[in-house]
Amino acid sequence: MKDKKDPEKRLEDMCSDQVQTGNRAWWTSNAMAYDWHGTIDSERYTREWFDQIDQRFLHGARLFASSQKPFDQIMPLEELKGKRVLEIGCGMGFHCETMVRAGADVTAVDVSPKSIEATSRRLALKGLNARVIEADAENLAFDDHEFDFVWSWGVIHHSARTARIVREIARVVRPEGQARVMVYNRLGMAARLVFWKSHIANFRFLTRSYEESLYRSTDGFSARYYIPEQFEDLFRAFFADVRSEICGQDADVIPLP
Repeated sequence: MKDKKDPEKRLEDMCSDQVQTGNRAWWTSNAMAYDWHGTIDSERYTREWFDQIDQRFLHGARLFASSQKPFDQIMPLEELKGKRVLEIGCGMGFHCETMVRAGADVTAVDVSPKSIEATSRRLALKGLNARVIEADAENLAFDDHEFDFVWSWGVIHHSARTARIVREIARVVRPEGQARVMVYNRLGMAARLVFWKSHIANFRFLTRSYEESLYRSTDGFSARYYIPEQFEDLFRAFFADVRSEICGQDADVIPLP
């Protein structure tokens, strides 16, 4: 049988698949361990190693966490006990561990096998249980309305087709459930620095778009930045109640908020 798809659509799908392949390869080779200068001397995947990368992660996130529990200003930890939770993009497993300790029944997915290994080892090391699955969030192998809560931290903006992930989130979360998702802020300090330092001062605006300068200057194989209105519109296509908030976080590499 002949492929009846429009040629432009086939090309678009092919390009998107290549981006996803690039994403998988990039995050497998560059796991988000927050050891930018190679100063962690502990053996990888030991308790000491996890403690050190967690300390770096929490330092950057301290602007919206209380002194009692990490991320408690944006993660509803008190509401997660006994709930079925899906995490999209588990990385090195810190959020997965946090939600498991809060009593949640967690399923974590990630496109990178290295993230799956790291999260699985973290949980085993600490005697905790969760389902950790290598998967592309653009196509989730879960039933409709399977989860009470979906969490994703700094992940879906790296996808080739972010709207597909949002559609999948809406499909797998229960009607009375909720999702909380973090994406990069186009109006934030990091994006503004790229605009002036890379895009304008280096005259790259002559050969590339600002969007290309942004994703070439950030982590990951590809990345999108959103202004609040764009982010809300993306979710309003699938959710009735949508709200966004800009949260402060220190930049990962340079000491600017």
